[in-house]
Amino acid sequence: MRRIITNVGIAVFGMLIGLFTACDDEGKRPEFPFSSDIFHSVAGKQVAFTALTHGAVSWEWDFGDGNNSNEQNPVHVYEEGGYYVASLTAKDASGEVITKEIKLAVELTPYALLTGDHTVEGYNGKTWKLSSAHSTSGDYLADADVAITPVKGVPVPLPTGIFDLEFGMGDIYKDEYTFHNNGSYRIDVKEDGGVLGGLVFQFALDGGAGIINANGAAYGLCIATYTPEENATFTYVEEEDLVVPSVYGAGGAVTFQEVSTLDFSGDSFIGFRDFQRKIILNWITDTKMQLTMFMAASPDHAPMNTHALVLSFDAVR
Repeated sequence: MRRIITNVGIAVFGMLIGLFTACDDEGKRPEFPFSSDIFHSVAGKQVAFTALTHGAVSWEWDFGDGNNSNEQNPVHVYEEGGYYVASLTAKDASGEVITKEIKLAVELTPYALLTGDHTVEGYNGKTWKLSSAHSTSGDYLADADVAITPVKGVPVPLPTGIFDLEFGMGDIYKDEYTFHNNGSYRIDVKEDGGVLGGLVFQFALDGGAGIINANGAAYGLCIATYTPEENATFTYVEEEDLVVPSVYGAGGAVTFQEVSTLDFSGDSFIGFRDFQRKIILNWITDTKMQLTMFMAASPDHAPMNTHALVLSFDAVR
């Protein structure tokens, strides 16, 4: 009997040891390595940053616009919309450092939409082409008056692919126009070496010698040879009053109030080459924009404008 009791006692003692040992193991918290990541949310120009860190004792934020913070979870308001790269450098008690980066698109301005994300690796500007989907975008031919009134007798909107299907001038849909964030600008005229331009302008320029396609002559249009300017630049103005020489204006000019404009150095242009190089940016998204360009179609009144081309462009890359 004593041996049985002794054996039972040993068994109970062993169970108690196992129980206390298990409780002790459960009480230990696992040790996670030092880690860091970033969470953020954007509302207009305000960005809330959250440091998802374990083991960090300090945080250094660089918001990518020249401003910094040592808070763990800062909120930052950018003065201007655009593309930014923000970074977090976290440090633990031993001095080990982890740096993480995120790319931000903050309330993109027309300039940012025009020139693209300059923070991406291999950035080489943003390229646009004249869109053939005229009917979708509401493109049309207009008088150069202050209301940009559609020309009577011309379809509104223009039929899709009209320059190719009706005039045999489809090469103009291939030409590329590239805008860079630093203000530089590039034109690629592709295989034919020609661009869409005004017929009157071309005769004034070289007597018509450069014309390679005059199928659009009835509308004052042609394709003529063009050598792109090296080191060309462009200027974007978000809002200004644009004065344009026009046969419809008192004193030979009309004023378009509070419009966004694009202007170009030398003899550079976009889409349509004529006397008037400064044009109106009607609207822009990440993939499409519409411009108003001016044309002097009357040799008796040149260089005053008689018409306007309201045409859209597609982002290529």
